[in-house]
Formats: sequence, structure tokens, C-alpha cells
Amino acid sequence: WYRKSAEQGNATGQFSLGFMYYSGYGVSKDYVEAVRWYRKSAEQGNAAGQFYLGWMYKHGYGITKNNIEAIKWYRKSAEQGNADGQVLLGWMYENGYGVSKDYTEAVKWYRKSAEQGNADGQFRLGAMYRQGYGVAKDDVEASRWYRKSAEQGYAVSQFFLGYIYEFGGDGVDKNYAEAVYWYRKSAEQGYTDGQYFLGRMYQNGYGV
Repeated sequence: WYRKSAEQGNATGQFSLGFMYYSGYGVSKDYVEAVRWYRKSAEQGNAAGQFYLGWMYKHGYGITKNNIEAIKWYRKSAEQGNADGQVLLGWMYENGYGVSKDYTEAVKWYRKSAEQGNADGQFRLGAMYRQGYGVAKDDVEASRWYRKSAEQGYAVSQFFLGYIYEFGGDGVDKNYAEAVYWYRKSAEQGYTDGQYFLGRMYQNGYGV
């Protein structure tokens, strides 16, 4: 049924058919075919199709890897308000993939994604505040964004929130019980740093 819709030019159907090929749902996994349908969707202005076409270019799935093309499609998606497109456009700016490294621009796009509730965007915005990249270093603001992400179950944010509580920082008091709480949540999801730091808390008797 996705195919019938896609073949009539429905952009959402085209994206969905591409995703089935990308994931191998109901058909053999076929990145080339996924790219074909993502492109049809993207060229009609579908934000999800644009994001995934950028993803295929970034990783070289079914097409020659090309960071400049990836940036182009991430930007089209991001400018339509797609939160995933925004966070990955920010990531390209942070790392200088296909574009000059620009922390300020990275922060701008992470913030747009974070403010829509995207857990990855919230984590990455928190990390920029934690490191002082593209924005004034601010552990309180970092912990605020880590918490928003962590409360959505994002394991990496749970770990870093625990880390801030264990060691404290500018404006953040040490709190071993909170550190243990967040390390445990991260650890139980299989995040190895969370597991290691939770083990350390037991070894030292911090908060447990």
C-alpha cells in the first residue's frame, strides 16, 4: 500500500516506502532503493524524506558518501522545523563535516531541536554549555538540558547528569545520592560509562 501511494507521487508514501527498504521491513533491506524513494519524497519538500536522504549521504548508505550533500538535505529538513534534521545539522557544524566548524551555529540548531523536546538535541545543547563551546560555560544550564534529556530516558544524558552531581560544578552542588540515581538509570540501559561510574560509587561508598 505504501508503494501504491508512492507511485502516485504521495511524498509521505514515498518516504515510508523508502524507510521500509532502509529497515528491511516486509522487503529485503536495500539502501539503493531506499535512497531512490527518499529522494522522490525529499524533492517534493517532505522534511522526513530530506532528513533521511541527508542521513544516507552522511553515511554512504546506497550512495557515495558526501558531507556537502548531507548538509544540504539536513538544512532543508531543519529549516522546516524537523527536530532530527536540526540536531544533525548542528552536529555537522560542531564537527566541521561538509562545512566550516562553527560552534555558534551548532548551538543555534541544537537549541531549536532541544526546544522541540528532542532528547538528542537537549543532550548536545547541554554538552555545549558544559564545555563552553559556542556559548558561555554554564554547569547549571548544562544540567538543566541534561535533565530534560535524561527524563526522556536518554542514557548518555543520564550519565552526564550523574557526573555533574558527583563532582559538582559552577552553581551545582555535589549530591552523591542524585549521582547514583542517574548513573543507575544509565547503567541499566547498558551504557558502559554509567555502569563503571556506578561501580565506583559502590566501591567508595558514595551515596550508597
